[in-house]
Amino acid sequence: MEKPAASTEPQGPRPVLGRESVQVPDDQDFRSFRSECEAEVGWNLTYSKAGVSVWVQAVEMDRTLHKIKCRMECRDVPAETLYDVLHDIEYRKKWDSNVIETFDIARLTVNADVGYYSWRCPKPLKNRDVITLRSWLPMGADYIIMNYSVKHPKYPPRKDLVRAVSIQTGYLIQSTGPKSCVITYLAQVDPKGSLPKWVVNKSSQFLAPKAMKKMYKACLKYPEWKQKHLPHFKPWLHPEQSPLPSLALSELSVQHADSLENIDESAVAESREERMGGAGGEGSDDDTSLT
Repeated sequence: MEKPAASTEPQGPRPVLGRESVQVPDDQDFRSFRSECEAEVGWNLTYSKAGVSVWVQAVEMDRTLHKIKCRMECRDVPAETLYDVLHDIEYRKKWDSNVIETFDIARLTVNADVGYYSWRCPKPLKNRDVITLRSWLPMGADYIIMNYSVKHPKYPPRKDLVRAVSIQTGYLIQSTGPKSCVITYLAQVDPKGSLPKWVVNKSSQFLAPKAMKKMYKACLKYPEWKQKHLPHFKPWLHPEQSPLPSLALSELSVQHADSLENIDESAVAESREERMGGAGGEGSDDDTSLT
């Protein structure tokens, strides 16, 4: 009997959409995420300049579910340094100008934890926050960090923020030499609201490239900063160093997007401050905080 031909359709990551219980991603999830990061079919290139490229998922263009992929070439940054920067929550507070508050909540396994992150949105939109299960996996000279939204009984949605949903978000870091790497950021997020077109366009044309460049600058300064701030403390590499309390998976539940309130911001106009650059302008990067 003849075997059916293998499908040529891209195999996207196995999102947690269909899962009814919280699970730590397994090897298949990591392989699937990597395949999606490397896939080209179904993605529209919207930005390519100075070693940074941005794609959006064609089928998601007019929907509230936003899927974006960014890739950046990092010279003079080893893959392991970039991996450390993405893990180091204290350093993120120094370089991530969008962060309002971020902290780790609990440890699940040696390579998975639960954390909180809130961020500033382009004015005059409401700011967002998220609770995620984050997991990571070194693969030789490459690394993957990825997350998805969960519910934690002690951290319900706040009145002053919109609780967004990460369906699957993460980073693939690929070493290209002893002192160089390529990072791919893949995000599938439901911002819980109908966003205006200018936000979607601005995210892919301006905000995402700017965030990648800011991350790159932070990576260049990280070795010097880390030497002054607990240089040997890296619980993502040495789980025995983790000060976090342990948490059973049964304490968490999957955060379904349809259980959260939708905020209709589709008619919100971009503020003059945002249009002119303002606090989010190209000239506003302040690297003095990284010392």
